[in-house]
Amino acid sequence: MTSSTSTINPHDTADLSPPSREQEPHGPPGGGRFRISGADLSASIAVFLISLPLSLGIALATGAPLQAGLVAAACGGLIAGRVGGSALQVSGPAAGLTVVTADLIVQYGWRTTCAITVLAGFAQIGLAALRVARSALAVSPAIVHGMLAGIGITIAVAQVHIVLGGTPHSSVVDNLRDLPSQLAAVQPEALLVSALTLGLLLAWPRLPGRGARLAKLLPAPLVAVAGATAAAQLAGMNLPRVDLPSWSSHALAGFPTGPVTGLVTAVVAVTLVTSVQSLLGAVAVDKLISARPGDDSHIPRSDLDRELVGQGTANVVSGALGGLPVSGVAVRSSANVAAGAVSRASTMLHGLWVIIAALLLVPVLDLIPLAALASLVAAVGVQMVSLNHIRTVTRHREIAVYIVTTLGVVLFGVLEGVALGIAVAVGVALHRLTRTRITHRETEDAHHIRVRGQLTFLAVPRLTRALHQVPRGSRAVVELDGSFMDHAAYEALQDWQTTHTVQGGQAEMTGRAGARIAEPTSPSHSCCRPWTPWRNHHCGKPAATLLAGDAPAPVRVHELADGLGAFQRDTAPHVRGELARLAREGQRPAQLFLTCSDSRLVTSMITSSGPGDLFTVRNVGNLVPVPGTESADDSVAAAIEYAVDVLEVRSITVCGHSGCGAMQALLNAPPAEGEPATPLGRWLRHGLPSLDRMAAEGSSWATLKGRPPADAAEQLCLVNVVQQLEHLRAHEAVARRLAEGTLTLQGMYFHVGEAQAYLLTPSQDLFDRVVASPAPSGPGEVPGEVPGEEEVADAVR
Repeated sequence: MTSSTSTINPHDTADLSPPSREQEPHGPPGGGRFRISGADLSASIAVFLISLPLSLGIALATGAPLQAGLVAAACGGLIAGRVGGSALQVSGPAAGLTVVTADLIVQYGWRTTCAITVLAGFAQIGLAALRVARSALAVSPAIVHGMLAGIGITIAVAQVHIVLGGTPHSSVVDNLRDLPSQLAAVQPEALLVSALTLGLLLAWPRLPGRGARLAKLLPAPLVAVAGATAAAQLAGMNLPRVDLPSWSSHALAGFPTGPVTGLVTAVVAVTLVTSVQSLLGAVAVDKLISARPGDDSHIPRSDLDRELVGQGTANVVSGALGGLPVSGVAVRSSANVAAGAVSRASTMLHGLWVIIAALLLVPVLDLIPLAALASLVAAVGVQMVSLNHIRTVTRHREIAVYIVTTLGVVLFGVLEGVALGIAVAVGVALHRLTRTRITHRETEDAHHIRVRGQLTFLAVPRLTRALHQVPRGSRAVVELDGSFMDHAAYEALQDWQTTHTVQGGQAEMTGRAGARIAEPTSPSHSCCRPWTPWRNHHCGKPAATLLAGDAPAPVRVHELADGLGAFQRDTAPHVRGELARLAREGQRPAQLFLTCSDSRLVTSMITSSGPGDLFTVRNVGNLVPVPGTESADDSVAAAIEYAVDVLEVRSITVCGHSGCGAMQALLNAPPAEGEPATPLGRWLRHGLPSLDRMAAEGSSWATLKGRPPADAAEQLCLVNVVQQLEHLRAHEAVARRLAEGTLTLQGMYFHVGEAQAYLLTPSQDLFDRVVASPAPSGPGEVPGEVPGEEEVADAVR
């Protein structure tokens, strides 16, 4: 699904400008008229067009009345949008609740399921009063992703039966067992409508050329369902269709009936899934907002306890009115942010549009074939099994937690699957504590004991065994390469150090990067101080501040001096010798690295490089002006000439990155030739060839391996890298060295949010992911120990 990203104009409002931070510290504006900006109005329509077919499809998948999906969407928009603590999160019926709700309807009936939803809402409000919202974020992401994957598989398997023209069973095993017989009795018309829906859903966001502009205006789910409905009507197909009865016969919540234990378990399950999904969604929305180009400082960060109140209130009202359970929905929330929403007005307006559609568009909605909705929901279920999530949990060695949770949800249910996942996660954590790696290496001047991983009482026996290999009277260096040391390990080290010193030896203990330590290692990362007040940068922030959800303090004037002082204290002693050598011998970098001025791009960090390695040129948009043109920039050309002819670098890398403000500016308002422009506008004209190339080549050109670009801005960032490489070849010095075969050019893309680097393949149209290189193994490992965690070591040089 592709959504457009628009630039917010503070003057483009229907009433007044968006509320300021003072007006809306954590929630809706207090007092005065309700303000609706033009950006919120357009975003609400985009979200409504996505929400309408998905709400009907999710209601169909649960076996609930189809109107229940519309009730939940309206309550999620109006109530959770108004009361909740996340300004831009969109709530409504979510695919993650489909399995839970379907089981409840089968066991207790629809009216009791509505009562369970009401009770779950009150439970959420109670949890908010206890201020435990942030504790939900302690759940392992592998458990959350595994739960969503299991739910996605369950949804997809069940909807396949409706796609084929049949009726699904309540369990995945039964659906899989009866699938062969369903294939033998397939209804061709239902299969044709489903295939058409899926085809439109997949092809619509990938329209090339001018069609891409239309794809930005209309969301793919709406186009897919509308196209399939129109085709079924024109062909006169006799298919089961949406049947929205009169609202006068709509069933409301009833008094809950059934065993008390079962009802309590059901309330806990609904509360757990809705709360965790909503809270994680609110955190994700904050990240999307912070990564969005433009000044969004007026949009407050989410108040998670208040978000629980909003979700609970919405569930109470939705259940009482006969609606599905409500939670934050990732698809609609990301579309809301991408469409340029600036306040909670967009979420609330989307709920209003749902109510209007439910009252006035019933004859139109009744034309939709159930097979079209089923294929749409099946596609959503498949997307919930994310390959990116699987790669992430595999990289962090939590794939066992993911698999157990997924299989548990598929075979036993959501609550049981999550419980199994938590049990495996606890086991994995305990196992890791026993896998601390301890090595002993002897050099000419000292014995080196290196400890990699968490140093707890479980590792003390192996630690003391390694320490006892150090002869009396010798010099020993203990290198602690971890972030935690418990009291037992600390005492063991101190006792050995005292004894070894008394016996005439020398004992020195160092932390990461050789910093001397005298106490247990701190969990904070000294490499990040003193710049911790960055937005969303909590590396060294006190835990109490983080739990309170306070915004980071503004950067102080004297922090430059603090940083320089920390360098002189911690880093200068270790690099002084190398810098002295470079001062004597001069610089001989092997590579010219041309990248953007964006502050989030730390070149030495992402390339694992040090002094003397890179000759770096940075400018807005990592642009290389074409030489010889009237507006060519001599500063960039001079740097290229100096690097190629004087320093004789062997390679040049052009590095673009995600969320580039220059590329977004080119998309939103490309500078026109001949018109007066600011210095920034004149500079961005050097990026117009990239914009023209993207328009000419289409959206399928210059992509990331494994996935298409997220939006037009990311597509332009990729195309821009390739285009600037072409501009480099036009420089005389570069062309000469290329002809001699002594210089190579390389394109690179860095995704900031994923901390993932991509390198341009020789075909010049695909950026391939750079994988982590294996950690080096040190000699002298203590016999019988189990290797510990691998170090992350990416060298992009």
